Amino acid sequence: MPSQQKPEIDIECDVAVIGAGTAGLAAERSARRAGARTLLIDDRFAGTTCASIGCMPSKLLIAAAKTAHSMGVSSQFGIHAGNVTIDGKAVMERVRTLRDAFVASALESIEDLPDSAKLKGLAKFISADRLAVDGRIIHARCVVIATGSRPSIPKMFDGMKNILTNETVFEIDKLPFSLAVVGAGPLGLELAQAFSRLGVDVTVFDEGDTVSALKDHDVAKSLHTLLEREFTIHLGVKINASQSDETTDISWSGASEGKKRFTHVLLAAGRPPNFGGLDLANTGLELDEHGTPVFDSQTMQCGKSSIFIAGDCDAALPVLHEASAEGAIAGNNAACFPDVRPSKRSTPLAITFTDPPSASIGVPAGKNANVGVSEFSDQGRAKVEGHNAGLIRIYADNEGRLTGATIAAPEGEHFAHMIAWAIEDRQTAMQLLDKPFYHPTYEEGLRSALKHICDQTRLSFGQDRDAGSSPGV
Repeated sequence: MPSQQKPEIDIECDVAVIGAGTAGLAAERSARRAGARTLLIDDRFAGTTCASIGCMPSKLLIAAAKTAHSMGVSSQFGIHAGNVTIDGKAVMERVRTLRDAFVASALESIEDLPDSAKLKGLAKFISADRLAVDGRIIHARCVVIATGSRPSIPKMFDGMKNILTNETVFEIDKLPFSLAVVGAGPLGLELAQAFSRLGVDVTVFDEGDTVSALKDHDVAKSLHTLLEREFTIHLGVKINASQSDETTDISWSGASEGKKRFTHVLLAAGRPPNFGGLDLANTGLELDEHGTPVFDSQTMQCGKSSIFIAGDCDAALPVLHEASAEGAIAGNNAACFPDVRPSKRSTPLAITFTDPPSASIGVPAGKNANVGVSEFSDQGRAKVEGHNAGLIRIYADNEGRLTGATIAAPEGEHFAHMIAWAIEDRQTAMQLLDKPFYHPTYEEGLRSALKHICDQTRLSFGQDRDAGSSPGV
């Protein structure tokens, strides 16, 4: 039989990047800077996940909620704000207006690309080095997959009304009356607290036994307790849902049992990789049990192939700075293929913007780790601000060198950066205690944890360092 003729090639490039989100944009820039002819492919060119449906709109909602909450608790300072009126329509309009400005800014880098370097359409693999995009055939020496992720929608919610995800929640015209949040991870908790502070009756459900994906039981328990002061959280439960007119009935069982009716449901139980329509089977790549290509996290190369992966679609570290870093690594290695080189990855850092913020830094505490604890109920500056609650646990090796931490404490996002930088610089608890701590600041709250580590590693420190360093100060 005669061999099957390959389809005619419409476009040739060195590196084709599928997906114009944070990782894809970083990959295209990195490959172009390395001298490659690039082609950026996306079905919408709608802006990055962060700008359009992730980081920025959620923080805009959180900012409105924080303002409402601060007015509601102002009486503790002797300031009586009276009845606080929340205009839900105006809140959501501001979220969308500023969100759209962030999206426009993100799109500027795409608009700067020449038309020959971008192609709108759905891409699918014909082979490892050939793509079909709406009938056009692209031959690429290397391909970077940066297709992002998509909402996980359980089948029980198919066809139901008023079901929201992070891709639709910011489009509602007014605030819900009541909201069931399915998922107690970072996204679910951020939005749950924000809507609760804006006057929505919120209940969170999760099959797991922790909040905000925290692996430190003590910190997770502390955060759980603090958040439940504002809204209800049911952990360790399975749910069932049924539609009733314009509302949804949620029943749950497991660690607790009950039934409640909600006007809206927010699905926040994860975002699996978005490989729909890619035809990965045509690449010859090895896939894991979830259908994700097996890749090297230091090179972003899939096996030994000419295909690379970056961003949320690799299901490794779904945060913006990691997506950007992965994109840069993937793009550079794709441009230089087959000269693929490993890159040093930064200290793992994940932050959830609840109040108090939570964070996971570095590696979890192992059995032999030294653990230092700072409890914020009696911390001086925290008491001044009326935020005196929370917990920090810092981990170190036997030499006192910091290896990780878990945080649920006021100003936690800033503590998280300080600790991550210290881990990057391989600093010990003693070295950090040698740094200046201004009084009165939240940063002083770290000293108790650092001293605990020093005590455990039998490191001594001078008497002058003890002055004025009680937990309440």
